Amino acid sequence: MNNYAFIDGSNLHLGTTTVDFWEIDYKKLRTYLLNRFSIIKAYYFMGYIPLDESYKNLYHSLIKAGYILKFKRAQKDHNGEIKGNVDSELVLNTLLREDVFDKALIIAGDKDYYCLLKYLFFKNKLLRVITPNISRCPKLFKRSFVNNIMFPISNVKEKIMYRDLT
Repeated sequence: MNNYAFIDGSNLHLGTTTVDFWEIDYKKLRTYLLNRFSIIKAYYFMGYIPLDESYKNLYHSLIKAGYILKFKRAQKDHNGEIKGNVDSELVLNTLLREDVFDKALIIAGDKDYYCLLKYLFFKNKLLRVITPNISRCPKLFKRSFVNNIMFPISNVKEKIMYRDLT
């Protein structure tokens, strides 16, 4: 199988660390995706923060773990918080590769991805939807066609956890 993963990095990180209070071991996650879903390529979308050593270390560790990084320049919002909204980049990159992969696995819990999920589902290209936090997952996802192929990442927490933050 030639399956690809498309991951909203911020959505994944915030969904596990600030809501469920645990941190992902990204190398374990990459191994899990390969072994469980035959994910050949895993695209990790995130905001880019230049000239910050801690972020450079994160970028290098993700690359080393086997992810293909896709950046969007991060900016400060009206509250001064850094935002790197990657929704449109993830959707576009998924659609641009549609003829290359067999199935797509999407890791996101944002309702902005609904149209992409619906499109992939009806084209028989949607393998699975993994939501970073089921309590914050849009009701639209829960009531729709994706219900039978969606599950929370916390279901595999013990396999991919780096550390518990509680």
